[in-house]
Amino acid sequence: MSAHKIVEIAPPGPPEDPLAHWAPELRAEFEANQFSGGVGNVLVSETDRVRVWHLFLPPGGWLTFHRHVLDYFWTTPTPGVARGYYQDGRIVDVHHYAGETRHFEHGEGDFFVHAIQNVGETDLIFVTVEFLDNARNPPIEIPDDFRLKPDPALTA
Repeated sequence: MSAHKIVEIAPPGPPEDPLAHWAPELRAEFEANQFSGGVGNVLVSETDRVRVWHLFLPPGGWLTFHRHVLDYFWTTPTPGVARGYYQDGRIVDVHHYAGETRHFEHGEGDFFVHAIQNVGETDLIFVTVEFLDNARNPPIEIPDDFRLKPDPALTA
């Protein structure tokens, strides 16, 4: 098993303008998507208790900015390097190992916003489970275009 490693690419920006050192296009994307609840590519299951997301990023792939407000965990079956862009302006490369799993909790009013870019040479795959049944924050509404759609060829 490899170790989880974080390499800082850029420190947080100044408090008065945390994203000051980002390119204008990246700042605009943050502004446009910072309230999105799309924490993966596709929402594959949802009940009164949980949401289950899949995230697949090929090398160079990008998941735009999204907001985490619920307690959740993710796990990855593959090793890889994910570059994270965070609301405080930090940019970090996170080296993941196969089987890595991380848990996160959010208190009332807590959240964080980030985007993910695959800067490694392998596909990044994550499964994220958000907990709805003990949420201290209201869940973000998820548009239908995030939801898994059955393959019509398989439902005939």
